[in-house]
Amino acid sequence: MQRDHRRLQSFHAEEHLRALELARPRPRNPHRVSRAADPVGRGGAPSDDGRVRRPAAGALACQSADRNVEACVREADRAIVELGAKGIQIFTNVLGRPLSAPEFRPIFRSMVKHDLPVWIHPIRGPQFSDYASEKASEHEIWFTFGWPYETTACVTRLIFSGIYDELPSLKIITHHMGGMVPFYAGKIDLGFDQIFHGKTTENPVARKAGLKRRPVEYYKMLYGDTALNGSVAATRCGHAFFTTGHCVFATDAPFDAEKGRMLIRETINAVNGLEIPKAEKDRIFAGNARALLKLDG
Repeated sequence: MQRDHRRLQSFHAEEHLRALELARPRPRNPHRVSRAADPVGRGGAPSDDGRVRRPAAGALACQSADRNVEACVREADRAIVELGAKGIQIFTNVLGRPLSAPEFRPIFRSMVKHDLPVWIHPIRGPQFSDYASEKASEHEIWFTFGWPYETTACVTRLIFSGIYDELPSLKIITHHMGGMVPFYAGKIDLGFDQIFHGKTTENPVARKAGLKRRPVEYYKMLYGDTALNGSVAATRCGHAFFTTGHCVFATDAPFDAEKGRMLIRETINAVNGLEIPKAEKDRIFAGNARALLKLDG
């Protein structure tokens, strides 16, 4: 953690707000949820002068092997109330079960009660084959393209489950700028069934799901982070969809060949490359996160 902080300092990172996110936690006992947040809670908080020298917020990974949702909610409450966590992280599926399943809804209701965000991180491995006739994915397709798809499928199932109609103040931060969502915004707005059986302003699938708005309006309620490996074009695409108010700064550091330096450097450059006023860039770098995580109140 200290080495990571020194790398950020070299990029004048005092202006960039960070939250610690767990990519793939490996608990010693995967069936145990109690006190899972302790290693994250020790990560620290903003210093008195407002500069971020340690992670600004801890994120609890709610990933229980036995799907003990009640225990996850209790641990999230403890992490927030006792340890000062500013949100929780959950993965796009729990042992193959979608987050849209009714059994997981209490987790989201709890976070609405706390008025804090939920980070969603994709999770899938090479066992997700590219074709039904095969047993494993090849050429890292499961990672390069599978993770963005996983995120997209997860939030789509959540949206069509009516989660935003039930919990309109829910704040979900999607990793990798919402996966495939921004690039395929046009396809979101014109569904397959809609082409043959719907109208320009009516999506039959959304109607059957009981949604109160056009599907694309729910996707715009999501937040997207800037962890796109420094791609300028992808960052522009994501920003065009989510807009400044729903973009938050993030990288996948330290996961690169330069131990994080490349991802930090190129992601900062990508955000600075957006043709928007400096005040809006400041919101992406830190302002939006400070508001979401209630760091100024």
